Amino acid sequence: MKEKESIDLMEIRINKPPSVYVVQEIAGTREGRPKFNIMGAAQYGNLKFLLDERSQIIFSPGPLIFKLRSALKHFKPTDYLLLTGDPAIIGVTCSIVSEYTNGKFNLLKWDKQERRYYPIEINLYETGATNDDRL
Repeated sequence: MKEKESIDLMEIRINKPPSVYVVQEIAGTREGRPKFNIMGAAQYGNLKFLLDERSQIIFSPGPLIFKLRSALKHFKPTDYLLLTGDPAIIGVTCSIVSEYTNGKFNLLKWDKQERRYYPIEINLYETGATNDDRL
């Protein structure tokens, strides 16, 4: 009998296809008539919705932040954020992801003219220095 190969869980996690974390469901989703179509983002990974379209952060942000932290705990550097919904919730989501990734993450930006998403790499700690600046 052959000895069983060990499974490297970290390797499985790294090699897993990317996910696109959609911050909030699109308005109208509950009624079956979303205001716009985000299916073009699916070419970048499996869509994962973080919050219901009715989610609010107005009176008690604690439970919502806890829910976001839990939903984003497996966010990988190869994953993407699709920034939909309440701007305050989007800000909190980016902050949480930044904590998990040391300020480096990807997001998808919609281009109205080209009618497609473009990936954008964010590095919050990039100095902006060029080789010329070091001379």
